Amino acid sequence: MNFGAQPEATEGTIAPAGGCPFNFFTSRKWNYTTTGLTIRDHNAQALAQLAPAGPDRFEGKTNAGQDVVLSR
Repeated sequence: MNFGAQPEATEGTIAPAGGCPFNFFTSRKWNYTTTGLTIRDHNAQALAQLAPAGPDRFEGKTNAGQDVVLSR
């Protein structure tokens, strides 16, 4: 997944790459608030909620309860 935004932004776009698991191929937007990172689909429905888990790493769950780890 490629996340797009200006530096220090709290929301932006997502360009899913081939081979995205679950239904992340529908991801289009992200936003970051005090509750963490939310990944949303093309209908603005939340796909996953993640919380910071160290430098350059987020952990959480999909709305279906599957574990998700995002790192760069």
